[in-house]
Amino acid sequence: MKIAIVVLKFPPKWIAGTEIAAYNIAKHLAKKGHEVHVITVLDEGLSEYEFKHGFFVHRVPSINLLFLKPLYIWIKFFLRLRSIEPDIVHIQSIPLSVPAFFLKLISHKNYIIWVQGSDIYRPTIFLNIFSNILLKEACTVIALTEGMRKEIYRKCKRDIIVIPNGIDLDKFSDGQNLNKADLNLNHKYNSIRKEQKIIFVGTLRPIKGVRYLIEAMTIIKKTNPYTKLIIIGDGQERGSLEKLTYDLDLRTHVSFLGKVSNDEIPKYMKGSDVLVLPSLSESFGIVNIEAMASGVPIVSTNVGGLSYIIKDGVNGFLVNPKDPGSIAEKCLQILNDSNLKEQMSKNNLSEAEKYSWDKIVERLLEVYKKGL
Repeated sequence: MKIAIVVLKFPPKWIAGTEIAAYNIAKHLAKKGHEVHVITVLDEGLSEYEFKHGFFVHRVPSINLLFLKPLYIWIKFFLRLRSIEPDIVHIQSIPLSVPAFFLKLISHKNYIIWVQGSDIYRPTIFLNIFSNILLKEACTVIALTEGMRKEIYRKCKRDIIVIPNGIDLDKFSDGQNLNKADLNLNHKYNSIRKEQKIIFVGTLRPIKGVRYLIEAMTIIKKTNPYTKLIIIGDGQERGSLEKLTYDLDLRTHVSFLGKVSNDEIPKYMKGSDVLVLPSLSESFGIVNIEAMASGVPIVSTNVGGLSYIIKDGVNGFLVNPKDPGSIAEKCLQILNDSNLKEQMSKNNLSEAEKYSWDKIVERLLEVYKKGL
C-alpha cells in the first residue's frame, strides 16, 4: 500500500507528540513493507527530499506572509500529493486535511484525519467555520481519547474511532532500566542515594503550567529537602522559569537540562520517582505513556483527555490546574509511601503494553484498508 502522511512539522527539529507520532507511524508502516511518504514543511538546514528509516520525506518550502502562509502550504501539499498518487492519505490535524479534501474531489482518494487536541480544545476561527465539512468528507476520523471522541462528536455528528498515540516499548526495555541512584543526569546534577527525583518533560511554554510545578517545589522541599526537580525541554518560557526558580530560592532543588535527545529520555525517566504534567490544556500527553513504560507514577492536571489515561489513585493522581498545593501534596504522597509508589509503578508497566506502536499501527492499517 502507498500511504501519504501529512504533518506540519517533523523530526529532527520538531519532537513534540504529534511529530514523534508521525515519525513512528511512518517507520512502523515501512517495516511492514508499505511505501510511505511523509509530507511536511521544510526546516532550515534540511534537504527537501530524503529517504531514511525506510520511508520518504518530502519537505515543502514555506513563506513568512502571515495570511498567505496556510494557503501556500495547502497548495504545495496538494501538488505533492498529486505527484505521489497515494492509495490513502493520513492527516495529522484537521487544518492539514484541506489539500486531501481537494485531492478527493479530483482523484477520489480517501483521507483519514487523526485529530489533535489543539484542533478540539483550542480551535481557530478557521476550524470553527470549516472543521465540520473537512471531518464529514474524511473516510475515517480518529480521536486520541474517549474524551476527544465525545468533543468531536458534539461538533460533527458522525462515527469516530479512538486510537491513542503509541510508544516504542523497546526503548524502555529492562536492558535500559538504570538504578536511579547510579544515574548521572549531568555535570550539575549528580544523584545520591537519599535524593528523590521529580521530572517534567516538555516544551517550556505557558500552557504547560511548569511555573506551578516550580511553586510546588517550595512546599515539597520543606518535607523532603533532598527532592530534586528535573526539567527537560526548552522554549519561550525558560528564562522566566529560571528567574522564578532564583526568586523562590530553589536553585539547588531545580535543574534545567534543556533539550535532550528523544533516545535519552528513557534513561531520565527510569532515574526518576514521579513524573509531573501540570498542563493547563492537554489532549493526550505522550510523556505520560513514556512514564508508564518506565514504571514511573504520574501526577497530572485533570484537563483534556488526561483522565482517560491516568486513573486517579491507580497509576497516578489527578489534580486541578494552577494548583501548586495539590501538586505538592500528591507528589509527597507518592514519595513518602514506598508501597504506593511500587503498586503504581506495576500498574503503569502493565498499562503501557496496550500503547505499543506495533499494536497501534495494526489498527491503523485496518482503517486504511477500509478507505481503499
